[in-house]
Amino acid sequence: MSDHHKTSLPAGMPTIRMMPMPSDANIHGDVFGGWIMAQVDIAGAVPAARRANGRVATIAVNSFLFKQPVFVGDLLSFYAEVVKVGNTSITVSVEVYAERNRLQADTVKVTEATLTYVATDEHRKPRQIPPLDAIDRPHAQL
Repeated sequence: MSDHHKTSLPAGMPTIRMMPMPSDANIHGDVFGGWIMAQVDIAGAVPAARRANGRVATIAVNSFLFKQPVFVGDLLSFYAEVVKVGNTSITVSVEVYAERNRLQADTVKVTEATLTYVATDEHRKPRQIPPLDAIDRPHAQL
């Protein structure tokens, strides 16, 4: 087996993991790019909402690169991390890896993207992102 398809997964836990189903693909078993984009948006919103300490909305897809095809049956791991924080916006980098078989012998990076989210209030208007030391820590006072 050649090593050119072997990729090690990033450190840490993926933000989300899922397996595309036949309804997410064309008749040849290739997963629709739009389906992957939707999952990337969901994965990116997780650390954005955590950092914003509340609701966020996607305002931009800054870059999106499909590096390899995704197939029905691939186990996809989405790794998302905040890369920039502004006054009301948060930019997140998302990398997607596909495990092509159950033994993880063939893992490939299939997608990478950068998205920007804006923190919003209950009226869906932009709001200031709280400083890191003001973010809710539920167990801090225990």
